[in-house]
Amino acid sequence: MKIVRRNTASGPQLAVVDDRGDLVDLPGERDLIPLLDGRLTAVAEAALRDRATVTAEADAELLAPLDPPTFRDFSTFPEHTAGIVKLFDPAATVAPEFYEIPTFYFSNPYAITGPTADVPVPPNSVAFDFELEVAAVVGRTGRDLTVDEAADHLAGYLVLNDFSARDVQFHEMTLKLGPAKGKDTATALGQYFVTADELAPRASGSSFDLRMEVRVNGKLVGSDRLDHMAWTFPALAAYASRGTEIRPGDLLGSGTCQGGCLAELWGRHGRDFHAPLAPGDVVETSVELLGGTRNRVVDGVKAHPIEPFTAQS
Repeated sequence: MKIVRRNTASGPQLAVVDDRGDLVDLPGERDLIPLLDGRLTAVAEAALRDRATVTAEADAELLAPLDPPTFRDFSTFPEHTAGIVKLFDPAATVAPEFYEIPTFYFSNPYAITGPTADVPVPPNSVAFDFELEVAAVVGRTGRDLTVDEAADHLAGYLVLNDFSARDVQFHEMTLKLGPAKGKDTATALGQYFVTADELAPRASGSSFDLRMEVRVNGKLVGSDRLDHMAWTFPALAAYASRGTEIRPGDLLGSGTCQGGCLAELWGRHGRDFHAPLAPGDVVETSVELLGGTRNRVVDGVKAHPIEPFTAQS
């Protein structure tokens, strides 16, 4: 099933998408995460029987389906990595460590935004970018999971667009930390949370046989397939749980697919291949079965100056 969260006068409201594409409210339910304990199916089926409140999707203001407590963003698409490393060294190739661990960084859950929300340019950034991804949503708490065990801890999936200030990101990563502020302004989630059972018939190789596309101002910029991941989502969950816990609502991003961001395309084709995002640009992502995002870039704010402390003699 597909679950959305829409905005109402009294706050967020969860709804299930029916066979006609209409949104049927889950009465009294405003937060997806508490329903991931196994109650979601029963609550949604009851709502579909009663149909107390039904809204056309076109008439709804859709929000991010959930507010995740944590967001780990991985790197799993080797062809994406093969392109982006050429930004720094044209002769570079994918490092062997890529196939040793499914590496990730922690991103900012406060930066989560909706599928159609405006996205501001980060302070002082002149190299603003997008990243087309899919994220798994953890449904059960687990610790030190095997890959097989981790598969049962994934409740569903959604589209993710990790907006990135590349100039800020690459500057801070010269210190061998980050990315941090380069990823701190906006991460757009697709309109649908799609339960894991819906994707099972499309299982293929490492993942699912789903086409992924990203457009800027209506023009296709990049595309790939989700089953080109080199690591499975259960492997990501197992690694995330190593020595710690994963909990309901945690997001596990796939990382950017091939052709899914400008930085990779700059690495392959040069900086003139496509201009960075600017106010007025509209970025649209789509993934089969999962929906997508459509966000307009708007002006941001100027950064306040910050200076290091210098002791006075």
